[in-house]
Amino acid sequence: MTDQTTAATAEPAERPAPRRKTMSNPYLHRLQRRHFLLFDVMPIVGTAVAVAFLAVHPFGTTELVLFLALWTVTGMGITVGYHRLFTHRTFTASPAAEVVLAVAGSMAGQGGVISWVALHRRHHECSDREGDPHSPNLSGDGFVGALRGLAHSHFLWMRRHEYPNIAHYAPDLLRNRRVVWVSRYYHHWVVAGLLLPALVGGLVDLSWQGAVSGLLWGGFVRIFVLEHVIWAINSFLHMFGTRPYESRENSRNGAVFALLTFGESWHNNHHAFPDSPSFGLSWYRLDPGYWLICLLAALRLARDVEVPSQERRDAKRVRRPGAVPA
Repeated sequence: MTDQTTAATAEPAERPAPRRKTMSNPYLHRLQRRHFLLFDVMPIVGTAVAVAFLAVHPFGTTELVLFLALWTVTGMGITVGYHRLFTHRTFTASPAAEVVLAVAGSMAGQGGVISWVALHRRHHECSDREGDPHSPNLSGDGFVGALRGLAHSHFLWMRRHEYPNIAHYAPDLLRNRRVVWVSRYYHHWVVAGLLLPALVGGLVDLSWQGAVSGLLWGGFVRIFVLEHVIWAINSFLHMFGTRPYESRENSRNGAVFALLTFGESWHNNHHAFPDSPSFGLSWYRLDPGYWLICLLAALRLARDVEVPSQERRDAKRVRRPGAVPA
């Protein structure tokens, strides 16, 4: 019998099982609860302590500068690094810029870069449908359902959820040694983001009170404010706002929050064109994240910065009933 005949009559090889998209087990849920308590609940406690500590050390210029500086650095790390670069690959960054953006995003305390990317890619795949980890629109109808959905999508979903398989959702990052290295030391970067303002506050004030005040305002309050600003994109901007572009989910724009969110509040624009480095899409829409990308491009630290053409945008515009096409 020839080899060809043997091969033809042999039993067909068993196909490998498809890769699981999500994982859920007690060990992962313990890690999720620990992260929720340390990095989501603790900043709330730290913010309350910061207000109480005003009786010991007043809020001054040092605290304001530390809060704004670290809020901007970590906020840009999330929107430009975690979101626009690593999740959606809207531009290409130099190795040095990749590391800096990944570290800055890690200091925000919102999860390691690879896990964050996997979760967000899962969100786009299932947005406002079954499988979306933080949709506000899947908790029932009516006022009670809306409140339950907002609470879930804004905060409570992080206590326990199915964990996206990073081998499925972020294989490109697993092949990037720099990103893997930054992700491995995620907790170290969060701690560094707390110790840095404490050190600066102590040195400026030359007192332990200055160090504690720096830790509280440049650390815990900064994490608290940035977290809730970012989470509001997941919750409120999937229920309220304007919708200029067609998209299969309920994403909305919130123009009034553009500066506060570093451009993230152009959320409908983003869901309609997830490959765009600009979320505002037009020069007159405030988008600090895109401004930073343009600066990096001018410094030759970024390239492949391409915004969707006007024709492509026009093709996706929502057609109002009775409107005459332009």
